[in-house]
Amino acid sequence: MRARLVPDRRRSARSIGDDAGFDVEALEGVIFAHRDTMDGDVGMVRLPIHRWKEAPVRRLWRLVLLVQACSGFIVMPWLPGSAAEPPSGTPELRLSLHEAIQAAIDNNANVRLLKERIVAAQSAASTSLGALLPNVSGFMSGSNQTVNLAAFGFPPDRLSGFGLQRPVTEPFDVYNARASLVQNIFSLSLIQRWRAAKTGVDVAGFEAEVTKRDVMATAGLLYMEASRAEAAVKARMADLELSQQLLKLAQDRKQAGVATGLDVTREEVQLENTRQRLLVAQNDHESAKLNLIRALGIDFNVAVTLTDELTLATVESQTPETALSVARENRAELKAQLTRQKLASLSLSSVTSERIPSLSLNGDYGWIGLKPDEALATRSVGLMLSVPIFDGGQREGRISESRSRVRQELIRMKDVSDQVTLEVRNALLTLDSSTQQVTVAEKGLSLSMKELTFARDRFAAGLATNIEITNAQTSVARARDNLIEALFRFNASRINLARAKGEIEQLF
Repeated sequence: MRARLVPDRRRSARSIGDDAGFDVEALEGVIFAHRDTMDGDVGMVRLPIHRWKEAPVRRLWRLVLLVQACSGFIVMPWLPGSAAEPPSGTPELRLSLHEAIQAAIDNNANVRLLKERIVAAQSAASTSLGALLPNVSGFMSGSNQTVNLAAFGFPPDRLSGFGLQRPVTEPFDVYNARASLVQNIFSLSLIQRWRAAKTGVDVAGFEAEVTKRDVMATAGLLYMEASRAEAAVKARMADLELSQQLLKLAQDRKQAGVATGLDVTREEVQLENTRQRLLVAQNDHESAKLNLIRALGIDFNVAVTLTDELTLATVESQTPETALSVARENRAELKAQLTRQKLASLSLSSVTSERIPSLSLNGDYGWIGLKPDEALATRSVGLMLSVPIFDGGQREGRISESRSRVRQELIRMKDVSDQVTLEVRNALLTLDSSTQQVTVAEKGLSLSMKELTFARDRFAAGLATNIEITNAQTSVARARDNLIEALFRFNASRINLARAKGEIEQLF
């Protein structure tokens, strides 16, 4: 049938190619590109397409595919290009994954709140320490007063013996200045309370570390979400370009008398469907960037451009036992819970120590007199032994409550340990599965591109309608989405595994 394609009924293959704007001497080969690491050089994998020594029309379709491949419609959507430019006058912020993580740490509200909690815990520890150190106070007073001696049991008939004519004295000045000292000598309860307060500082520090790592992981995942959404936009733009080119070719073939109006209509429908999917992808992309901006704590009016893309990085194989060993050593959640157990035990010890007598030193020194220069010195020094006897059961209630808190922390420790184990094992499973998914998705994309090539060849040879081409287009679009999703899952799994092992800082 190819031998019957004569010039008097159809234009030549070269003329159709020239009208469509294609170079029929284009390079052969379809190139897919990906990076082995986030910052590594781009590695190229060539899928060869053998030169066809066939009729010109069939060879033209092959070359059209190659020109489109080189122009970008089958280039993997995570490669640079085709990104929307920010509106004129809008401040632009270019962010790498590392910069996004750092911005999240610096600006996240939860991280800042935890830093303040550390300050508060340190202040509480200082307060507890102050109860063990000397407490010195002083005061000075001056007053003008009268005294009714009758109020002190001196009747008028006895006042004459003291040379006084009436019970109410004349106004006189009294000056008083003194300093007092209270020093705790022994109080086990206060000592344990201070130790508990210091442990509270450690708890606040570990909790801040947990929050910091969670923020890092969340920001990393949101960055990957935005990268996935951006890749989807690029994929839809590639699909749109392909549909436009196929529509142009269908129109040209109809003018040449080798295609029908139905072929053109099918491509027009495919084009409009692709435009619809592009609009959805663009909306999802903007929404993903807004979520990222919110997590980073930056202005919503800033146009964020992501500089890192979804990649397939090399990951060392590791057994669950090895990963769990690293997690138990590094996870701040485990350290925080162990410290909470210690804090609960110290709090219990502080309360139970209230049963033990305490000893303190009290001292007082001052001056008192009618005139400052005639004041007399006074002093006192004493020891005070405080022995708890009965407080209506209040102390025993506090002891029971503290014991319950110790048991609660033990239960939480088991729960936290199990949660860490679950996170590590799930992250390992997902990482292994997503790695295989990427390989399968890459092969699927390669096969779908071959399917598109065969469908075009059949259509060019007059062996089929372009319905096979539209079906192949759909397969290519689906294969692109599968690869994007697999790469996203892989990168998300890397982040989740690093967080589960307590090594999130090393990843970024």
